[in-house]
Amino acid sequence: MQKLHQTIAAHVNKWCAAGYETPDYPAISEILDFQTDSETGARRFLRQAQIQALETYWYLRLKINTPRIIDLYEALYASKRELIDSLGISKAAFEAVDFEIAELWAKIRHDDEFVKNFKLEALRETLTLDYPSYILALAMGAGKTLLIGAIIATEFAMAMEYPDGPFVQNALVFAPGKTIIESLRQLARTPFDKILPPRLYKPFAANLKLTFTRDGDPDIPVIPGSVFNTVVTNTEKIRIRKESIRKADIGQMIIPGAKEDEARAETANRRLTRIASLPHLAIFSDEAHHTYGQNLGSNLKRVRQTVDYLNDNSPNLVCVVNTTGTPYFKRQSLKDVVFWYGLSQGIEDGILKPVSGNIYGYDFDPGHTHEFVKEVLTDFFDNYGSACLPDGAPAKLAMYFPQNDDLNQLRPVVESTLMQMGRSTDIVLKNTSESSKAETDAFNRLNEPDAPHRIILLVNKGTEGWDCPSLFSCALARKLKASNNFVLQAATRCLRQVPGNNQPARIYLSMDNRAILDKQLQETYGESISDLDNTARDTRSAVLKLRKYNLPPVVVTQSIRTVVPAGDGPSEPLEFERPDKTGAAKMRRSIFTIMSQQATDRVLAQTGDDAWIDAEDEALDIYTAAVRFAEAYRLPVWELHDELTRIYGKNQAIPLNHINHLAEQIENQTRRYNIREEKVEVALALVKPEGFMKTVASDGTEVYTAEIRYPVDRETLLLHAHEIESNPADFGFHYTPYDFDSNPEKSFFEQMLRALNTAPAEVEDIYFTGALTDPDKTDFFVEYKDEKGKWRRYSPDFIIRKKGSPGKCLIVEIKREHDRAHPVDGQNGKKALALRKWEQLNPEHIKYEMIFTATDGVAVNQLETAKAFITSEDNGT
Repeated sequence: MQKLHQTIAAHVNKWCAAGYETPDYPAISEILDFQTDSETGARRFLRQAQIQALETYWYLRLKINTPRIIDLYEALYASKRELIDSLGISKAAFEAVDFEIAELWAKIRHDDEFVKNFKLEALRETLTLDYPSYILALAMGAGKTLLIGAIIATEFAMAMEYPDGPFVQNALVFAPGKTIIESLRQLARTPFDKILPPRLYKPFAANLKLTFTRDGDPDIPVIPGSVFNTVVTNTEKIRIRKESIRKADIGQMIIPGAKEDEARAETANRRLTRIASLPHLAIFSDEAHHTYGQNLGSNLKRVRQTVDYLNDNSPNLVCVVNTTGTPYFKRQSLKDVVFWYGLSQGIEDGILKPVSGNIYGYDFDPGHTHEFVKEVLTDFFDNYGSACLPDGAPAKLAMYFPQNDDLNQLRPVVESTLMQMGRSTDIVLKNTSESSKAETDAFNRLNEPDAPHRIILLVNKGTEGWDCPSLFSCALARKLKASNNFVLQAATRCLRQVPGNNQPARIYLSMDNRAILDKQLQETYGESISDLDNTARDTRSAVLKLRKYNLPPVVVTQSIRTVVPAGDGPSEPLEFERPDKTGAAKMRRSIFTIMSQQATDRVLAQTGDDAWIDAEDEALDIYTAAVRFAEAYRLPVWELHDELTRIYGKNQAIPLNHINHLAEQIENQTRRYNIREEKVEVALALVKPEGFMKTVASDGTEVYTAEIRYPVDRETLLLHAHEIESNPADFGFHYTPYDFDSNPEKSFFEQMLRALNTAPAEVEDIYFTGALTDPDKTDFFVEYKDEKGKWRRYSPDFIIRKKGSPGKCLIVEIKREHDRAHPVDGQNGKKALALRKWEQLNPEHIKYEMIFTATDGVAVNQLETAKAFITSEDNGT
C-alpha cells in the first residue's frame, strides 16, 4: 500500500504537468514557474527537492483547500480497507473494534492501552489535531530552513496579490533550542529575489518584517493585528507554561520570590497574546522531530498545548507546517508526512556525500580499542590526507567518545599514531562540555579553509546542528549504552556536501555501533545501512570559475517594437451599436431522488430526463455599466451614459452578455497609439561578473564562481582549461570548466582551438556560450516565441570574434542530423530564425552557421566555413 506522501506525489505531478492550473489564483503558476529557467529548465536557486516540496505544499493549499490530515486520508482512500492500510492500522486492531471506523477512532483518541498494544502512538497525533498540520520531511542538508523561508515568501506574495484570498499574512517559526534558532538566522539572508518573480518580490521586500525573540524581552516587538510579520522563536519563549520562562526573560528588575511566579506567567501570557493577535497566522516548526516524533510524551503535549491555544485564540490559524529529516518514530511512519526526501535521494542528487562501500565495521575486543583508533587514523590519512574542498579546506575526521574518560584514555593513542606518521599533534582538537574558550572558538572556526585542526575528538558535541562540510569521516569506537539516536547523528555528520566536491565520505564503526546505526536508520529514515551502501550518486556538482572578466560586449543591431501615442488630436464621440443578442439564457433542470444502498451512505439517483427551461438574463442598469466603463477606460461617465441610453432606451437594463461586445467597441474607437519598429544598436555582455558569487582569495584577489550540476554519465563533457596541452594564445575558457551539452560541441571546440592558434593575430577569442544561459550572468541570447506564443530565451553554442571595432563575429550552432529535416518548424527552427534575423540586420559583422552531425564528432570538412572566417583578411573594421 502506498504511503500518503507517495499518493500525494502522483496527484502533484499531474497538477504540475497541467501548468499548476488554479483559475482563481493564477499567480501561483507564475511563482512556481519562476523556480526554473523557462528555456533551459535549470533551477534558479532552490534545490529540486525544495521545489518539489513547495509544489506539494501549494497543491494542498490551493488545489484541495488545506484539509486536515485525517480528511486528506479519507478523501484519497475511498474504501475502508484502503484507509486502514494507508494509516498503518493492523487487521488485529480493526478486528478488536468489530471493524467499526467510529469506534476505532474513539479508541485511538482515548484508550492508552489500545494505542500501546497496537503501536498507534503516531496515528493518535494525526487524529487529535483540529487544524491542518503537515510534515515536510527532507534529509539533512536538503535545506529545510530555506524551504520554510520559501513557503513564507510565496504565501506573503500571494496575500499581497490577493488581499481577500485565503493566504498567510503572518508566520511564527518555532525552533526547539538555542543552537537551532541560530541557524534560522539564515532566513534573514535568504535571497528572496531568486524565489519570487520581480513584480512580486518588490512589494514583498518592502513589507516583510523579520523578528527574533531575545532573552530579556518580556514581549514580542510586533504590532498587534499587523501583517507580514515573521517571528522566529524557540518553543520555550512562548510556551504557555510559566515554568518555561527564565529569570532573564522577565527582565533585570529585582522581584520578590512570591511575585516571581506571577511575573513568569504574565511574560508567557503577553508573548502568546501578542502572537495570537496576528491575523491569518501559519506556524512553522523547524527540526520538528524534537517535538513531534521522539518526544511523544509530556513535552509534545506542552508544545501542542501552545499551538492549540493559538488555534483557539488567533483570528485565523491557516495551517501548521513541520519540517524534519526523521519521518519515523520507532519504525512507525508519522502519518502527517505529505512529502518525503530521504538520505538515499540526497546522495543520488549530490546533496549529500556518497558513502557507497565506505561504511566500515570493525570486530575487535573491547580491550583493544586503541588498535581500532590506530587503524582509523592510518586509513583516513591514506585516503583523505590530501583531500580538500574546492575552497581549500582540508578533509577532517571526527572521533566520538561516550565519556570524557574514554577520550582522555585514547587521546595519547591518537597523538602517538600521528607522530609515527610524521604528522603534528597540533591538528588535534578536543570539544566537550569541559572545553576551554580557545577550544570552543577553534571548533566554531572549523569551516574556515585555514583552520589548522583535522582530527576532532568529541563528547556530547558535534551531532545535530553541526554543519561542517569539510568533515569527510566519522568514527565511533566504543559502544554507547544509551544512544538516543546519538550513533545516527554522529555517524552521518560527515555527509553534508558542497558544490564541486566529488570525494565520498567514510564512516568507521565497531560492529556493535554498526548494528545500532542500522536500527536507528530504519527507525528514523526507513532506510538501512544496505540502502546507503548501495546508493550511488547519479549527479555531481562542479564549480565554474571566471577566468576572463572584462570582455568587450557584442554590439548588434536589433529590431525593437515600441508603442507610441498617435497624437493629441480631438477624439471622435463614441458611437455604440447594439450587439445582437446571443440567445436567451437556458437552465438545465434535473430531478433526483435519494436511493438507499447497503452501505451506510446514501446516494442521489436521477429520475427522468434532463429538461432545459428558459431563464431570465442577468443584466446591469445603464448607470452602473457607464460607471464601470468609465473606470476601466478613463472616459467621461455621462458621455457613456447618454450613448448607452440612446441604443437601449431610458431606464432599460443591459444584458451581461452584451458587456464584452460593448467593451470591444470602446477599445476600437479609443485606441490612440501606433506600433513603431525601429533599429537600435544593443551591446550584449558575454559575461556579467556581478551575476556570479564573489569571494576574496587569501592573496586579496576577487574570485567569481557559480555551481553547476550534471549527471555522472556526462562527466566526460566537462573540459578544464588546464586539460588543453597546446593553447599558447589562451583562447577560450572565459570560465572553466566548459560544460558541453554533447560530444559534437566538445569536438568542434577542440578542433577550433588548434585552428585558432595557427592565426592568433587575427582572432580575439572563441567562447562557448551554449551552457551560460542565466540572464544574470550573460546578455548573449536571442528571444523568440514558442508554439504557444510565449517569449523564450535561447543562447547559441559558440561565438568566434575577430579583432577590430566592432569585431566581426561568427555564431555557430551544432545540431544533430535529425534536426536538418525541420529547419524552420518547432523550437529549433524558431531559434534558428531568430538568429538569422540577427544576421540579416547585421550583414557587415554577424555571420551565422549551423553544423549538422550524425556522429559524436564534427568532421574536418565541416570546419571549413569557420576556418575561412578566421583567416580572411576582412576583419570587420
